[in-house]
Amino acid sequence: MDTAPTSWTMLDAAHSALRDTVAAVRADQWRLPTPCAEWTAAQVLQHAAGDQQAYAAVLGEGGFPAYDPFSPTGTLDGDAMDLLDHPLAAARLAFSRVGADDVAVPVPLPQGPLTATVAVGACALDAAVHAWDVAAATGQPSPVSEELAEQLHAVAVEIVEPLRGFAYAAALPGDEGGALDQLLRYLGRDPRWTPAA
Repeated sequence: MDTAPTSWTMLDAAHSALRDTVAAVRADQWRLPTPCAEWTAAQVLQHAAGDQQAYAAVLGEGGFPAYDPFSPTGTLDGDAMDLLDHPLAAARLAFSRVGADDVAVPVPLPQGPLTATVAVGACALDAAVHAWDVAAATGQPSPVSEELAEQLHAVAVEIVEPLRGFAYAAALPGDEGGALDQLLRYLGRDPRWTPAA
């Protein structure tokens, strides 16, 4: 698989977070609950992979996923990395052709085309937050750095509100913690979530 970095460091960091997290999940952990209500770790993986494929597809890199990323089955056929590697590579290739000054980059979101930085950030946000979901579910440390979280929060403020109730829950109250905690609460996630909670 092509893992060459793009000129978009935020996307590279988010993809690395998702890939490294998924690679560290044991086979017996895919059915564990996640911060995404009613979804297992396997379902979050399927959703995240499908979303990355959709971002690539709207930019002309491959087709859309053959399944609905918002109705994942939770059944993994084969190795988890086999499901994830192609969508990540396709999204990376697609965004490598997007210039920093592009003002109307297509995205698979109801808002329609976005500026380059916001479009890339939206794709990165999707990958990073689902990396955190899988990490929280499987007892891994957060794969999202404070620096990345701060960058993603700025993007989230630009895109999340129209997606509340569909892709994101209502924001949670509170202002304690660092940039990652702030981002997670803004996205409707409890930064202290555990499988036993």
